[in-house]
Amino acid sequence: QVQLVESGGGSVQSGGSLRLSCVANGYRSSGFRMGWFRQAPGKEREGVACISSAGTTTYADSVKGRFTITISQDNAQRTLMLQMNSLKPEDTAMYYCAAQEVYDRTSLNPGAFTSWGQGTQVTVSS
Repeated sequence: QVQLVESGGGSVQSGGSLRLSCVANGYRSSGFRMGWFRQAPGKEREGVACISSAGTTTYADSVKGRFTITISQDNAQRTLMLQMNSLKPEDTAMYYCAAQEVYDRTSLNPGAFTSWGQGTQVTVSS
């Protein structure tokens, strides 16, 4: 199973920017999808952005034009990033990195992923 470790969360004011990173190790397949999800207190986990090994990306409507998902690879380690600009208070949540091997189609459904990171908190104040 893929091991994921997130970093980069923090507190910013509305309109600010943050960049999240997720280091992934343990891949065995060239095909994959990786994504960012978030969960606010009392709410269900929701998909934010996803990228596939085929290079396609998918974004939730609420973050289109503000967030950008990218991925880089160095030998056996992949690093997933989420650049978040023009942050709003409603973006406040715990953000999770997720991965699924073999399948190379994007998805914003948490059920489509089997590997999860521990989460990193993002807090946006007004």
